[in-house]
Amino acid sequence: MPTFVALLNWTDQGVRGYKDTPQRAEAFTAAAQKLGVKVLNLFWTVGPYDIVAVVEAPDDETATAVLLQVGALGNVRSTTLRAFGQEEMGRIIAKATG
Repeated sequence: MPTFVALLNWTDQGVRGYKDTPQRAEAFTAAAQKLGVKVLNLFWTVGPYDIVAVVEAPDDETATAVLLQVGALGNVRSTTLRAFGQEEMGRIIAKATG
């Protein structure tokens, strides 16, 4: 399954409710599972992003749907990156070099 890295920032609403972030993370994981997305890791971070989520989704559309759901709650905004593992990168290189 494709891997995605979501870089999340708390909104004003989200940071005001920082005490609820563990429960919000559990709700995110449950909502993701319902759409067939597996949350591999969630990290609370310091620096330019507040949370980093690493997820596997069946496709781009499903990953986007999950992040739209969580964004609609108003606690976070996301920037999402498609990530490629070593095996996937090897296939990409093979295609590029013909």
